[in-house]
Amino acid sequence: MILFPAVDIKNGQCVRLRQGRAEDVTVFSPDPVAMARHWADLGAAWLHLVDLDGAFDGLPVNFELVKRICAEVALPVQLGGGIRDLETARRYLEAGVRRLIIGTMALEKPEAFGALCAAFPGRIGVSLDAVDGVLKTKGWVADSGLTVDQVLPRLEGQGTAFLIYTDISRDGMHSGVNLPAMEFLVQHTAIPVIAAGGVTRLHDVQKLFPLSAQGLEGIITGRAIYEGTLDFQEALAWITTQGPPPEAGLCPA
Repeated sequence: MILFPAVDIKNGQCVRLRQGRAEDVTVFSPDPVAMARHWADLGAAWLHLVDLDGAFDGLPVNFELVKRICAEVALPVQLGGGIRDLETARRYLEAGVRRLIIGTMALEKPEAFGALCAAFPGRIGVSLDAVDGVLKTKGWVADSGLTVDQVLPRLEGQGTAFLIYTDISRDGMHSGVNLPAMEFLVQHTAIPVIAAGGVTRLHDVQKLFPLSAQGLEGIITGRAIYEGTLDFQEALAWITTQGPPPEAGLCPA
């Protein structure tokens, strides 16, 4: 199971939001490239990048910063935020991003999303971001009217490479993970799943780890590793001592 440190970019800085609210922002570093290097130095295997400006604006606002991180940090990168057409996806992949996370387009433009998966097989994932089970789009500010149950069959059929599930109500709130939601998801899809939102302490990692035998590919952590409630290296060391679970999927290297 992979522990993904999150580097969220807003106004050129490394930040974290609470519950995705743009007005509730904490700046953790003025230099996202340096922060990406920091997590690489601590042993991260992957980086999880989010262009928050792009998510709200629907455009690749922080493209040059993402390109710098890919060039200067020797880790594979997955990126979400503002990727809503084929050309933007192509530019990011050519800039060095290993795989892309799609939210709004996957829910609002199914045909375009299917074309994206066909153009870049194995490199397109979907962010499922929910409040009370209802999925959000456009940087978590718009209600899609859809539930996970309703979209899973289509996403599987279109060749989605991985899923990221976020319980928005827990994101950045130090409230612990929504374990029942994660259990439901891994039991109802063959697509590899990544957990996000509410991972606060080592105990949360330990609670999620057994699901790696059922298709939980990894865990994204953000505010917890910046504020110190979760020691990133301690969590990595604990995961390593568990060994690979049977039939667990891994991110492509």
